[in-house]
Amino acid sequence: MGSGEKGLRGFGKKQVIRDIPKGCLAIKVGQGEEQQRFVVPVIYFNHPLFMQLLKEAEEEYGFDQKGTITIPCHVEEFRYVQGMIDREKSLNHHHHVGCFRV
Repeated sequence: MGSGEKGLRGFGKKQVIRDIPKGCLAIKVGQGEEQQRFVVPVIYFNHPLFMQLLKEAEEEYGFDQKGTITIPCHVEEFRYVQGMIDREKSLNHHHHVGCFRV
C-alpha cells in the first residue's frame, strides 16, 4: 500500500480506502457503466440544489442505502449542479473548497 492509503479486511478480500480531505464526503453519481465517484465538500449537503439530488436518491433507493451515497442523476447533470453551487459560493465570497472526481 502506498502512502495515504489504509488497508481494510472485509468479506475475505482486501479493500483500499483512499483518504478523503477533511470536510468532504465521497458519493457515487450515475448508474451502471456511467457511475463515477466524486468527493464533495459537506457544505453541499445544505444547498437546495444538492438537497434535491438527495431527495431523488431517497425516492430511488430509500433510506436503506448501504455504503456510499448514490445520486441517481446523470454525471453531466451532477456536474452542472456542482458548477452552479461553486459559482454561487464564489459570488458570495466564500472560501472555495474544491471537489473532484476520483
